Amino acid sequence: MERYGAPEELLAHYTCLRAPEAFAIDGNLDKSAWQAAPKSHRFVDMVTGEPGFFDTRMACLWDEKALYVAFWIQEPQVRATLTERDSYIWFDNDVEVFFGGEDCYYEFEVNAFNTIYEVFYIYQDALKRGSRFDRPEFDLYSRNVDVLSGYQDASRLGKHHRGKRWAFMDWDFPGLESAVQVQGRLNDPHHLDQGWTVELAFPWEGMKALFANRPFPPREGDTLRASFSRFEALRYHGKTVTESPGWALNTHGVYDSHIPECFSYLHFSEQVAR
Repeated sequence: MERYGAPEELLAHYTCLRAPEAFAIDGNLDKSAWQAAPKSHRFVDMVTGEPGFFDTRMACLWDEKALYVAFWIQEPQVRATLTERDSYIWFDNDVEVFFGGEDCYYEFEVNAFNTIYEVFYIYQDALKRGSRFDRPEFDLYSRNVDVLSGYQDASRLGKHHRGKRWAFMDWDFPGLESAVQVQGRLNDPHHLDQGWTVELAFPWEGMKALFANRPFPPREGDTLRASFSRFEALRYHGKTVTESPGWALNTHGVYDSHIPECFSYLHFSEQVAR
């Protein structure tokens, strides 16, 4: 079957080191742990692979409790409008994290207000009675569920070989921590800003929902598929550009962030960031 999205050789590989110390999740990336963590290269256009016109970079650390993610986001005018949790954050400028699992994946989005959007996706051919997903949190009758790649989603319909997936809109990553700091003046168009930073903690207990039997925390050499991206809701003449620029750690080859086969590789190391 023909591959949908970017070829394997274009995918990014990032080595995730151990955190040198415990730290608070407050959005401040000047702390010594993040200064020691390897910062990624500049994010690239999701379709073409060319560097994004605003600088965006990420870094990861881990310890026995959680996976930690940081974003540095260049933004001359930091803006945000949505304040209700699980609003459609992609209508604002945002950064996003996806984790690929077994027959499923997870999406996280956040804007400069630190408003969060989360979804847990399960491929429809995997959600069956008696499967590991047959439990109350993934009940189709009692949960808030949508469909991705359905007929209402023409841009993705028929593109991915696994087809449609159930989108559990009310699933929350257990113990998730998220913080944002703005280097400038939020929603002040008269001020030239530096940008904003995001700091996240994803506890390993929550990660277990993505896999049947995989042990967490990870061990030396373990790998996790993850996507790190940013969408820029450009507005001018009172209008928003229909297809917002999307930048990611590696190209997807198409304008579609929902391709687990195009997620980057996180390689875990016992080496401590220094």
